[in-house]
Amino acid sequence: MHRTEVVVTGLGAITPLGGDVASTWEALLAGRSGIRGGVLRGHEGVGLPETVAGTMAVDPAELLLPVRARRLDRSQQAALAAAAEAWADAGAPEVDPDRLASAIGTGIGGVRTLLKEDDTLEATGTRRVSPRTIPMIMPNAAAALISIEYGARAGAYTPVSACSSGAEAIALAARLIRSGEADVVIAGGTEAALTPITVAGFAQAQALSRHTSEPASASRPFAADRSGFVLSEGAAVMVLESADHARARGARVHAALAGAGITADAHHITAPAADGSGQIPAMRKALAQAGLAPEQISHVNAHATGTPVGDAAEARAIGEVFGRATVTAPKASLGHLFGAAGAIEALIAVLSLEHGVIPPTRNLASAGVGPDIDLDVVTEPREVPQEAVLSNSFGFGGQNVSLVVTGARHPLFPTPAKAL
Repeated sequence: MHRTEVVVTGLGAITPLGGDVASTWEALLAGRSGIRGGVLRGHEGVGLPETVAGTMAVDPAELLLPVRARRLDRSQQAALAAAAEAWADAGAPEVDPDRLASAIGTGIGGVRTLLKEDDTLEATGTRRVSPRTIPMIMPNAAAALISIEYGARAGAYTPVSACSSGAEAIALAARLIRSGEADVVIAGGTEAALTPITVAGFAQAQALSRHTSEPASASRPFAADRSGFVLSEGAAVMVLESADHARARGARVHAALAGAGITADAHHITAPAADGSGQIPAMRKALAQAGLAPEQISHVNAHATGTPVGDAAEARAIGEVFGRATVTAPKASLGHLFGAAGAIEALIAVLSLEHGVIPPTRNLASAGVGPDIDLDVVTEPREVPQEAVLSNSFGFGGQNVSLVVTGARHPLFPTPAKAL
């Protein structure tokens, strides 16, 4: 039976490390950090802890016309900026609108606008609330705006699955293409939720890093002294299409999205199942769909947020599937982009495959890898041949997504594709 191959033809990103894909990738390979201190100055009166976070390196509003930027929540601005880069990178393809879809995941949507307009309501009354409030807070607005921008009429989808939202959007895009519902999908994730209430909520749940004195070393995935994650913001978007469609228009191909596995722990609203009962089958499903054995995976791009429980559970799950696997943990440099995390890390997996380099994991020099982490954690850029990369995204609610990227297998595409 013919199986439609799904390829990645466009990449776009705006992150704490850079305002586009190239600057983000360069900073990641250089081992730089996008984490900064004093992000929520002015809110000390409510008892917020010292806030370190990954703010976008470039204000997304600066990438849009001022009038348009004012009508959008910051998360929507970021999504449109990343989508514009991805669409241009794909060659701005001509696509039948009825065969073009969008799928943009988010964890929470326009929370900054919601809080701002609620403050306006309480301070000055109903008449001062913006008439644009509802479209600015809707979680589906980023997908809808991209659909409108590019004339995508095959559907505008919005997975909302916490930390796995962006990865789930990419998996959904592949399903749409393989099912024959679309030829091209603009897919990814976006998040801009650096607010006092989100920080306070995560702090009260004891999920945030306590290493706040030196922001650049606050995010410590897999480290022996890890204490929690660092919240970040940004967006990442890919253009995915069927290999036949890409070949017909002479597109450059970055990689193939060869497999995706989605499962649920059905265990706890925030804690992962310690035995990996949800994560293990997600990875195995992705491998099976890609038609690969575990030993064919060059490395795993780990979810690894830096929490003591979460990192240990993922390490056990990876060990069960791959043995002592080679892994990297980009959140050490990026922080946790929450709903956009799965998208940016899938994008990093594509770049790693394309360039033949595994990016390093920061902040392991002082305490080293934890004794509960039996993995080969890459701490310096490692140039190795890459056949396939698996990227994990695991969200609150026990929602697990694993993606496998490979070189394009279509006989008329070069493998691997030319680097950026």
